[in-house]
Amino acid sequence: MMSIVAIVGRPNVGKSTFFNRLIQRREAIVDSVSGVTRDRHYGKSDWNGKEFSVIDTGGYVVGSDDIFEAEIDKQVELAIDEADAIIFMVDVETGVTGMDEEVAQLLRKSKKPFFLAVNKVDSANRQNDAVEFYSLGVEKYYTISSINGSGSGELLDDLVKVLPEEQPKEEEELPRFAVVGRPNAGKSSFINALIGEDRFVVTDIAGTTRDSIDTRYNRFGFEFNLVDTAGIRRKSKVKEDLEFYSVMRSVRAIEHCDVVILVFDATRGFDGQVQNIFWLAQRNNKGIVILANKWDLVEKETHTVKEYEAMIKKQCEPFTDIPIVFMSALTKQRIYKAIETAVDVHKRRSNKIKTSLLNDTMLPIIQATPPPAYKGKYVKIKFCTQLPTPHPCFAFFCNLPQYLKDPYKRFIENQLREHFDYTGVPLTIYFRKK
Repeated sequence: MMSIVAIVGRPNVGKSTFFNRLIQRREAIVDSVSGVTRDRHYGKSDWNGKEFSVIDTGGYVVGSDDIFEAEIDKQVELAIDEADAIIFMVDVETGVTGMDEEVAQLLRKSKKPFFLAVNKVDSANRQNDAVEFYSLGVEKYYTISSINGSGSGELLDDLVKVLPEEQPKEEEELPRFAVVGRPNAGKSSFINALIGEDRFVVTDIAGTTRDSIDTRYNRFGFEFNLVDTAGIRRKSKVKEDLEFYSVMRSVRAIEHCDVVILVFDATRGFDGQVQNIFWLAQRNNKGIVILANKWDLVEKETHTVKEYEAMIKKQCEPFTDIPIVFMSALTKQRIYKAIETAVDVHKRRSNKIKTSLLNDTMLPIIQATPPPAYKGKYVKIKFCTQLPTPHPCFAFFCNLPQYLKDPYKRFIENQLREHFDYTGVPLTIYFRKK
């Protein structure tokens, strides 16, 4: 296993800025508002030829009445427990605070090696101000600036010396499943239920998750990356910069995944915004699984599974060949069925059909039901093949492709689905002149 380094400290000392510098990407949202980071956020870094995982954590606060702070503190404690070494970050501008002393005490109890990083030291005067941090009971501190990277080299030199020597094995590229939906649909609860631990902060407040965060899932013969995302809502409803960046990261998670797991609140229905997310996934040619969450709260007298499923498919026309799982993240009802379905969709999306089989299947169907004549012209389709693309694309070669209309294209797509099982997978079909 790769070594793990956790970055901890009170809110707004620059942990996420330093995390982004270490992984050399702007993964974590950075804002002057405290409490932006809520979940544990993972990334990879290397220094002096040694690779390690980095965990960004939310700011640690003791005795707060804020519902998020108790959950964030739990995430920080889990990160400390998981880490091989810890970077304890403080802020030279505000000096030593009571919260810094609480974090120092927590780290001493953990018996893990930790390195005190005094952040925002970007001038000679601030070098002198950092002396007061000896009061936290450390032998040495490191003066750094997360924004420009000064001083981080010495810190990382000493950090990698205490990390275990195991070399990471070459990792294969794992499929990425993005869990998306409206705010408060139960996305984080679903992932927590799957992995069997409180990986993500969960509250009844919409907008709890802000970053798009990867979790590796390896159980029951399945292995892939699960990506929890912030809830996506209409542009007109997005009021603050933080939420804007959260929504943008969720959209980017859809663009970079293989399968979209669309979670919606069954008590609220498959409304317009959920449909917008569905069509965004479809336009990006991603595999799609729809999860009707909180099904345990739906009055079964008013909605049967068949009626509810028919209503969803009606809203998704013409792309109705999609798997729908009725589940509850709270009671864990059918959560493994949901993952099994997503894995099946990924396999179907990766399926390659031999050209000979494709032609032997499709050409007799086309011959029996040829395209209708247009202006006295007859379209003759002679050959078809699957293109070497990440998602299923098919090319049909004919004499007059310009005369083929959408109804016949849908007929061809339906025949492909019927004979080759592409449930949950958008298909792209091209007609080309031979």
